Amino acid sequence: MHVEDLLRLESLDLELLWGEEQQLVREITGVTATDLEDPTRFLRPGEVVLSGLVWWSPGNGTEKISRFVSALATAGAAALLAGEETHGAVPDELTRSCRENGIALFAVPSRTNFRAITEAVYLRQWGDLSRRPTSHRYALPENVRSELSDLVRAGAEPDVLLDRALAHLGAPDCYVLTPTGRTVARTPKAPAIPAQRARELLRRAPDGLTLRIDTDSSPYDSWYLHLADAATAPPRLLHETADVFADQRYGRDRARKEARRRAGDLVRLIDAGIPDLSALRGALTACGLPHDGPFHVITAAAKADADRGAAADALAEALRHTPDRPFALGRLPHGEVVAVVQGGTELAAELGELWPVAHACAPLVPLHGGIGAEVASPDRLNSSLTGARYALATARSKAPDGARLGSVEGLTTLEGLLAGIPADVRAAYHDRVLGPLADDNTSSQMLRETLESFLAHNGSWARTAEALHLHVNTVHYRIQRIEVLTGRDLSRLEHKLDLYAALRCR
Repeated sequence: MHVEDLLRLESLDLELLWGEEQQLVREITGVTATDLEDPTRFLRPGEVVLSGLVWWSPGNGTEKISRFVSALATAGAAALLAGEETHGAVPDELTRSCRENGIALFAVPSRTNFRAITEAVYLRQWGDLSRRPTSHRYALPENVRSELSDLVRAGAEPDVLLDRALAHLGAPDCYVLTPTGRTVARTPKAPAIPAQRARELLRRAPDGLTLRIDTDSSPYDSWYLHLADAATAPPRLLHETADVFADQRYGRDRARKEARRRAGDLVRLIDAGIPDLSALRGALTACGLPHDGPFHVITAAAKADADRGAAADALAEALRHTPDRPFALGRLPHGEVVAVVQGGTELAAELGELWPVAHACAPLVPLHGGIGAEVASPDRLNSSLTGARYALATARSKAPDGARLGSVEGLTTLEGLLAGIPADVRAAYHDRVLGPLADDNTSSQMLRETLESFLAHNGSWARTAEALHLHVNTVHYRIQRIEVLTGRDLSRLEHKLDLYAALRCR
């Protein structure tokens, strides 16, 4: 099927807004529906992209549109089908950007369902269904649909649902995956796949078929139904199976909201700092955690004052990669995201590997976390929370616009310790201790350079002079001048430490 064939499907009523012959003759390899601002990692070459444009608003200008269309061009998308329902019309800025990037653009009227487009493309690729052997099923049989409905109501696990949905087709290799590569479910004969491989399959699997399970999930914990061999099951059946998982996911999300409410009670007790062991143990039990440690407390933030829901989803998704380590995640009344995790020596290392993976799901949203010290009993959870907050502040200081996970265990240097102190406090300490040396004039800069070199060379006059290409007497003069201006004696260790810390607080 080629891009221009979409215009011949009268039932879709699509309107071509821009596209020249070289764009319209491109072959379509599949369909992806997305409203991510940067969907690069989920696209494969030759796909048509469906978007309701909910990521854009008229006040955004052209920056978001340019980023989105550039992502399509980078991924090799064949065309963009933009829905008119959200904004009433496709914005002119989008048409201009598609023309600049060579991406064919179609307008999708509000009366046309995205699913109808997806099915039309895949059914065209499969050919006329009436010509297929009647023994091959092209939708879930009635008895299977009925059984799946009963299983969803009974709270069956995803593995059970996937097995039952595809058993009549011989249970082809099929998975339910998250954007971070976590396997939620797989058919019995499907081999286990590591998270990195799963992420690659979601980005591009030339022989497979991937459908997003339509729920109100965040970019961090969406579910995708991935069929390893697209020829082993018809698209219509995959869509129906995805609907089953959407129903199951809604029920699971309701249960998780209740779990987060109970976790909120636990973290409020921890934050209070009053070691009421009876109440703490009751709250731990309600959250499915043991009474005895070891425990870690973790905090997370997507931005300084916003996107708390995103931070909670990102942290929860990372923690679910280790199902043998139970956790409870809730929020404090002011919105702070806090998780209590059953301890483990490898926790910091495991989360450290997953943190940038989670951030990649929404790369424009800064994502920071902090891991507190391991504690052996519930009455020490407050101290772990305090450490987690400090580690979070350190992570945010070191990578304010990116992703970083800090850990109290990683605070092994003075510089690391200072990074967790609020910026205005560091600035005040820097200015107060250095005094006139904190000024930006040439003389002050020269003295700061001398001081840094002197401290770096352990107070050696000769090595400092050699490093700065100065006479030793000049170094002596400058150090004496520094001592006068700062009121510090550089022959005393504590005064050296004061000045060294001040220099690191810039």
